[in-house]
Amino acid sequence: MKIRGAVLERIAAPTPFAESVPITVCELDLGEPGPGELMVRIEAAGLCHSDLSVVDGNRVRPVPMLLGHEASGIVEAIGPGGSDLAVGQRVVMTFLPRCGECAGCASDGRTPCGPGSVANNAGELLNGGRRLHREGAQVHHHLGVSAFATHAVVDRRSVVPVDADVPPEVAAVLGCAVLTGGGALLNSAKPGAADRIMVVGLGGVGMAAVLVAVSLGAHEVIAVDTVPEKLSLAKELGASAAYTPVELAEHGIQADVVVEAAGNVRAFETAVAATGPGGTTVTVGLPAPDARASVSPLALVAQGRTIVGSYLGSAVPSRDIPEYVRMWREGRLPVEKLVSSHVGLDEINRAMDELAAGHALRQVIVFD
Repeated sequence: MKIRGAVLERIAAPTPFAESVPITVCELDLGEPGPGELMVRIEAAGLCHSDLSVVDGNRVRPVPMLLGHEASGIVEAIGPGGSDLAVGQRVVMTFLPRCGECAGCASDGRTPCGPGSVANNAGELLNGGRRLHREGAQVHHHLGVSAFATHAVVDRRSVVPVDADVPPEVAAVLGCAVLTGGGALLNSAKPGAADRIMVVGLGGVGMAAVLVAVSLGAHEVIAVDTVPEKLSLAKELGASAAYTPVELAEHGIQADVVVEAAGNVRAFETAVAATGPGGTTVTVGLPAPDARASVSPLALVAQGRTIVGSYLGSAVPSRDIPEYVRMWREGRLPVEKLVSSHVGLDEINRAMDELAAGHALRQVIVFD
């Protein structure tokens, strides 16, 4: 079928992207779903730094590639052999499918699925191959989803069903921002009731971590960022205090659990320095592959501190998304507040500039 989507033509184009236009919105051909696959009509798709990292070259992926990995939609067709899902079911897209059989899948979320990671790096679906073409030439999938389009064909293992009462925007943000930021706490850090929690970097993922920390009834939640508007919003969302990195260092403030969600070396070093004795630093940000940080091994040993890497919040989406939905229904997790603006598909290059400048929290493309 014919669809319309946003295709990245080249990586590392000069900024501003609104002028260099690395992404084109065009018509594509979408193949029918194969066995174990679904065709989904996209309802809402969020713009995330994982999209930007492909555009700016920090994550090298094959191009042309139809971008987008954080989304929700409605199942419109099911591949041969049937499915446990039904046409008309709302689903949340998740960007790391789990085969359920490899060592990574046996780690309870601690490490990624091996076959899923291989497929993502190759721009393919989990069962292999691509379902996207443009003028007869193949177009790569982004993280098994490619949600910046009117429709997508995905592996069943790349989606989690949710009930119809979960709005499309809420469902979309659950699939990456909340899974990653919330999972850094619930799956990786597992803070105690008396622990002081700090979040460094207040993009969509970091702000989701703040929301989850507040929902846990944390003793104290401290938000850290360089952008004053984001610090103000974090306090509106329930953070006990908010500081710039300079203010944090000046006051010598530390926490028992520190989540780094900015994806750059300075933020990581700030997070490590702000972790108190016996504490845990959880890093979920994705810096450039060649980035290197300076950390004192002696401080880790002498103070009994831990650094934990957490990809996608060490999540098992089929387990974790229903829990976040429950928290949302109870009014404890108002994730709709993470949506900072709506953008049109044709505004995608300008929206990437907003994301790169740190002005946006979660821009969402809403499809009719």
